[in-house]
Amino acid sequence: MNIKNLKILELASVLAGPQVGSFFSELGASVIKIENETTDGDVTRNWKLNSENEENSISAYYASANYNKKSVFLNFNKNSDKETLNNYIRNSDVIISNFKYGDAEKFGLSFIDCKRLNPNIIYGEITGFGKNDKRSAFDVILQAETGYISMTGNDENNLAKLPIAFIDLFAAHQLKEGLLLALLENRKPVCVSVSLYDSAIAALANQASNFLMEGFVPKPIGTQHPNIAPYGDIYLTMDKKKIILAAGTEKQFVSLLKILNKKEIPSTFLTNKLRVKNRVKLNYFLTLEIGKITVNKFISDCYLENVPVGKIKSLNEVFEKPTATKLILNETVEGVETKRIKTVVFTFSS
Repeated sequence: MNIKNLKILELASVLAGPQVGSFFSELGASVIKIENETTDGDVTRNWKLNSENEENSISAYYASANYNKKSVFLNFNKNSDKETLNNYIRNSDVIISNFKYGDAEKFGLSFIDCKRLNPNIIYGEITGFGKNDKRSAFDVILQAETGYISMTGNDENNLAKLPIAFIDLFAAHQLKEGLLLALLENRKPVCVSVSLYDSAIAALANQASNFLMEGFVPKPIGTQHPNIAPYGDIYLTMDKKKIILAAGTEKQFVSLLKILNKKEIPSTFLTNKLRVKNRVKLNYFLTLEIGKITVNKFISDCYLENVPVGKIKSLNEVFEKPTATKLILNETVEGVETKRIKTVVFTFSS
């Protein structure tokens, strides 16, 4: 099926589900977003910065996850509105939902209900902690419950959360993959389910394997890496600019020393294992040496020697670059000029 012919019905709010809807809308599918009239629609409409106009019907947060959708307000308890919704279900190819525990059944919008109306439906659902868990699930709670907050921050007294609702985004990616596979294999009817919890655990990657194989329980170490040094370590250049290094191989570390005019590797830094063990000494040494070089000279030298380096940038610096601005999508929504970043950034070539 041509994705531009797909009809998507979004029964979702906040971030994870709407991100999936935006993914399909960016690809050209028709997306109808149903919002609950009795609760003033998607809750993120009111998640506004202090600087935002209170009279606007939507917020920047809402705009970030709702691109090129037709929004329809319905009262699920009103018979006429319920029939309108049922007609949308009958005429949809894919449904995206993220109801609170029990609400899908209460409103007659579960997979079982929807496939009675449309036996060819592909139904995607996002839950918090799983289908049978009643707990409310917001991203920061999942970050706490799945280990992320315990290892994020500078130390155990200064924990931090990831600054974006990454677990919502992890779940959105999981659901996209499941829905695309169902479309590819023409599975109908089918329910594709994913929980925020499972998505978060699945994304633990090397941190999970460090624990499962070695019993290593990660502690918050800021931007640093538990297995590699210098990797994620931050230094100030001579002109007081912050840079971050990711010398993940022995060759890259040797090249870094060359940039710093050091011809021999100190014995305490001979291998990555020793550098991790002696990270404090390593950082003292690198802080002194990098502090003698301007940021432009150091970054230029790193590029020439293939040493991974980055300048720590604020968002205003990020969006000074055409490489970032080309990913912005503009749209006027309910009289508000909105901007968001694309969810579809892959390209095809032949």
